[in-house]
Amino acid sequence: MSLKSPTLGTILARRIAFFAVLAMVVQLAVIFSDYYWNVGELSRLFVEQETERLASGITAEENDTVRYRLPESVEGRYGQAQTGYVARIRGADGELVFQSCDSACESRFLPPDVNPPDFWLRSLSPGKPLTLVGGRAFTVGGQRFVIDVATMGDPQDVISDVLWNEVIAHMIVPMSILLVLVLGATLLSVRQALKPVRIAAEAAERIDPMDSRSHLQFQDMPREVAHLAEAVNRAFERVGELMKSQKILTSGIAHEVRTPLAAIKLELGHIDHPRARKAEADLDDLVRFVSQITALARLDTFDHGMFEEVDLVELSSSVVEQLAPWVYENDHSLELSAQVDAAIVQGVPALLRDAVRNLIENAVRHTPIRTAIIVRVANGRIRVEDQHPAAVNTFATQSDGLGIGLKIVERIAAIHRGSLRCSSSQRGHAFDLEIGS
Repeated sequence: MSLKSPTLGTILARRIAFFAVLAMVVQLAVIFSDYYWNVGELSRLFVEQETERLASGITAEENDTVRYRLPESVEGRYGQAQTGYVARIRGADGELVFQSCDSACESRFLPPDVNPPDFWLRSLSPGKPLTLVGGRAFTVGGQRFVIDVATMGDPQDVISDVLWNEVIAHMIVPMSILLVLVLGATLLSVRQALKPVRIAAEAAERIDPMDSRSHLQFQDMPREVAHLAEAVNRAFERVGELMKSQKILTSGIAHEVRTPLAAIKLELGHIDHPRARKAEADLDDLVRFVSQITALARLDTFDHGMFEEVDLVELSSSVVEQLAPWVYENDHSLELSAQVDAAIVQGVPALLRDAVRNLIENAVRHTPIRTAIIVRVANGRIRVEDQHPAAVNTFATQSDGLGIGLKIVERIAAIHRGSLRCSSSQRGHAFDLEIGS
């Protein structure tokens, strides 16, 4: 898996952001077309926003004292004459609070003796640029104020600010909130939905393909991903069936080959000639070679579901006891040296016995007579030593197995998550069979 591949959350975030921007562009076009060509709506928004800016400068104190300071945002329009914009602020009793015009205001605004409505608007010239007059009532500090504004042609293009404020209020703010909520909810949902998938992926890393019990748990997965997990489990079931069929095949081969070899050896036993005895020895080597080939093929289809607790001391002791008569017949000695609490490991007793047996037989066959063979067991390790200075161990190159015996031991060690190491010294050679935990 490439680390450059984007995660599902990244892909969704990118696509949601893309379509959100696309929706904002479409909505911007809708807002622009809805407001820009609607002069009446623009005029209303102009009066509302300008009067709000002017009203922000009113300060009404508890003793009915009213103070006014022209806000900086509108000072350039209403702080001096002949700008194309005029404004007037009156109290509830008609008292003048602020005005940016002279007697011309009287002709544009409502007369002082008229009780103005909360909002009023009159267009002086149709179309754009805007030419209008209007007003709006505000309550500040418990007092009512009437603010009137007018523009002649909108020379400072205030209408652009009006449109931009509408875009912010009706598109950017709500869409941003919606985008954050949708994106956050989506990513959270994806993370929660993929949690069992991540757990299954971690479990898949630990799956042993040689264990027929290995499978993925898919109960809490989304349905689409659960189908993949079920397919993986079915694949492992098929692997298990293949392993069983290969075991049957190798067993059949061994049986078919051993039967004619046994018959040939039986016929050779009736011949009283040195060459017949030499042929019998060669036949024994061939039988052993076939057995090793069959054992190696069986290991390739081994099922880790057969693991159980194994006492290495007890196992080594049984192998030594079984091979001791044969070792003594070949003019060698065999000794077992083990710690009482050497190790309890998880493994297959039959395979470990085969490994120890192979190492002992190797030491006997490829060392001079009267060589001391010592089997040591300690700390999850079985060591087979041949203590003879002149010993020449050719375990990996002898013609009786072409190294197959060594391959079998190495394969057994690998199955048990261990290793096989060979070392030499002046005292002889040693093979260390490490058993993993």
